[in-house]
Amino acid sequence: MSGRAILTPESPRPSLDREEVFDLLMNARQSQWVELELTDGRKLGGAIIFNEFKGTGRLINIDDEISVDFRADDIRGVKLGAKHPVTD
Repeated sequence: MSGRAILTPESPRPSLDREEVFDLLMNARQSQWVELELTDGRKLGGAIIFNEFKGTGRLINIDDEISVDFRADDIRGVKLGAKHPVTD
């Protein structure tokens, strides 16, 4: 099974490379709701702005009144168009 990752509840998800993260974040800029999974284990939802030249962005959640700055290197996963917990 060389070259394949087997995902089980006990095994961590394989990490994305920098290019994959940038692609996901570039697409996520157009989504109304995004869920970011950070390398420290936090999952945050909201809308994002992302500067591809600096590799930095901000997640904004107006419902919870939070704004979190992030670096592309901090991102482990991105869910595009994840359901908004209040409206969907």
